[in-house]
Amino acid sequence: MEKVKLNNGLAMPQVGLGVWKVPLDVTAKMVATAIENDYTLIDTAKQYGNEQGVGQGIAAGLAATGKSRDDLFLTTKIFNGDQGDYDRVRNAVNQQLAALQTDYVDLLLLHWPVFNRYNTSWKALEDIYRDGQAKAIGVCNFNVDHLTNLLDHAEIKPMVNQIEFNPRIHQPDTVAFCQGQHIQLEAWSPLGNGQLLDNPVINKIAKAKGKSPAQVELRWEIQQDFVVIPKSTHAARMKENADIFDFSLDADEMEEIAMLDEEKHSIWYQKFKWSGNPDGVDDYIAKPGAY
Repeated sequence: MEKVKLNNGLAMPQVGLGVWKVPLDVTAKMVATAIENDYTLIDTAKQYGNEQGVGQGIAAGLAATGKSRDDLFLTTKIFNGDQGDYDRVRNAVNQQLAALQTDYVDLLLLHWPVFNRYNTSWKALEDIYRDGQAKAIGVCNFNVDHLTNLLDHAEIKPMVNQIEFNPRIHQPDTVAFCQGQHIQLEAWSPLGNGQLLDNPVINKIAKAKGKSPAQVELRWEIQQDFVVIPKSTHAARMKENADIFDFSLDADEMEEIAMLDEEKHSIWYQKFKWSGNPDGVDDYIAKPGAY
């Protein structure tokens, strides 16, 4: 598995497993299967309601393979409802670590830029990083304005920004800003909910390369130095998603795929989106695991 180096020197696998919208009773088997198939990056969040299953899956996967916790790269995220209060963030992380059956995560992210709360939350993440409960810290869904504001207040620069990125949405301003600031970009929904898997352009390139449409989409993203976290509960699909380092796309193919951009977020994005109104955030942060 190829790796990228974060701005603090930590190596991060370029392909991992996402577990968003995976029920708790399925998560443990899914994560164990991924580890048994050589995945090391596992991405979860309190919002997903399945951290306990991830912890169980890690324990099972490590037992089955003989690997150790240090062989993995585990990511989780700060729930919106825990943001804005230093002690609440610290206490929440302790509870999340207990659910994950570990005393540290490799990457801890603020899940959303909650209005008037994320700078206070970041202060807690900086101390969590200093204390060793997280080997790296970062953010999700932060645009240029959010990042600029955060950097004006932060002592430690985010190491990662996880954003929605796939051939249908590119967020070029955010991408350019992060690359200029040496903040690693990570793509959630790297396959765009499968909406382009039957696209003629993607399929033409896939046929020419002897690869699947999903592999072509993921390759397009890693050639732009993104980390990708596709989701699958099936071992064969996990293997396929990781098998993207033995071919490359040429400049014309990269541009053909780039032309598919619609710059539209997923249809459910607004449900979780930062509202800009501190009195309105509770509408979408109240229940972890409520998708």
